[in-house]
Amino acid sequence: MPTKIPFNKPFIAGKELYYIAQAVTLGNISGDGYFTQQCCQVLEKRLHVGKVLLVPSCTAALEMAGMLFDLKPGDEVIMPSFTFVSTASAVARLGARPVFVDIRPDTLNLDDALIEDAITEKTRAIFPVHYAGVSCEMDRIMTIAEKYGLLVAEDAAQGVNAFYDGRALGSIGHLGCYSFHETKNYICGEGGALCLNDPRFIERAEILRDKGTNRRQFFRGQVDKYTWVDIGSSYVPSEICSAFLYAQLEQLDVISARRQSLYQFYRHRLKPLAAQGLVQLPFLPEDCESNYHLFYILLPDQSTRDGLIDHLRQHGITAVFHYVPLHSSPMGQTFGYRDGDLPVTEDVGRRLLRLPIYYEITTEEQMRVIEAINEFLQGRATSSKTISAVGALLSARNPGHHPPARWFPSKPGPPGDMGTPDEQASRHPAVQLHPVEGILRFN
Repeated sequence: MPTKIPFNKPFIAGKELYYIAQAVTLGNISGDGYFTQQCCQVLEKRLHVGKVLLVPSCTAALEMAGMLFDLKPGDEVIMPSFTFVSTASAVARLGARPVFVDIRPDTLNLDDALIEDAITEKTRAIFPVHYAGVSCEMDRIMTIAEKYGLLVAEDAAQGVNAFYDGRALGSIGHLGCYSFHETKNYICGEGGALCLNDPRFIERAEILRDKGTNRRQFFRGQVDKYTWVDIGSSYVPSEICSAFLYAQLEQLDVISARRQSLYQFYRHRLKPLAAQGLVQLPFLPEDCESNYHLFYILLPDQSTRDGLIDHLRQHGITAVFHYVPLHSSPMGQTFGYRDGDLPVTEDVGRRLLRLPIYYEITTEEQMRVIEAINEFLQGRATSSKTISAVGALLSARNPGHHPPARWFPSKPGPPGDMGTPDEQASRHPAVQLHPVEGILRFN
């Protein structure tokens, strides 16, 4: 029996285990030791970020962004609904209101053409989310922010080492937020970073990160003792995680090249399905350089998407949908949102499927995924053609009757299954089941 193909798998790229042992030997595993500092320096240098603070997660970075923006009850923050809960909860936990705006149908990012209509006198900030490592239209977003005096925090959880017009995602807004969760390109189990692109936020960010104390100033000799000066939290990551991450960041280009190769493999071999209109492939604008964080396909409808998920599972392959739109969630509805408010977001949420893509996936495993997708979609397409042909024949035999364009069994069967003969016969009065032969006869 073929081995199972998971959606994601953590990996060792270099000296991760050696550096963990070295961290223990150096005598500091709680945080802000040698490896945390090295990670920050690599990110600052490679991605041209003025100041980076490592944090335990992207959720922590987003929460710090909300605190640094001094969000208060009644404030509003514009963001997409097609995102992870942390983008909105970082705002809501401070009493501010997430204002959900629809996404573009091409990049699946925040639709910049809709932002200005969502701005009110209560709007304080914009939290654009770079989906799948592809940038939002950051020039336009920053222009709008400047026009209305708004702050911008990039949710670049999926955008580490991706670029927009030559600039690293996370380095363009006033703040940027990264993730190093085990599902991302560069991992340490749980981890994140806050990019401080506006110097006015640096001092307070250090204080909020260290439980609201000025301990960093004490370590630099700027004060003779440290004490509680603000309301912060414990946003310093473990040195063990930082040691693991540093080994990954040393392989930044190697990992990036590997992700690109895996992405292009899928894209090239799924193009024939896209040409037939059976799937829609990801879109990459010319001014964007992706980090190839994930590979998704858009199916014609939710029924096809869900059927393909089941088909792949039967073949030992785990493929998954993505976000349930936040505006349609129980919490989202407490802000007054309802299904139908964001049509593109809702449509994409029903049709999107993410394929397995991780550092150690093999060519053979990717081919298994592609072959299983082809088997399902081509079989479904063949069934649709058969049904259409039967419908045309019935119309010719019965000019006054117009059968439905598609028939589906009450309980979906295997790919290409049109249901039992009884089910098929019940759908059209001109179809009769021969009692002995068990075949369909047309009157």
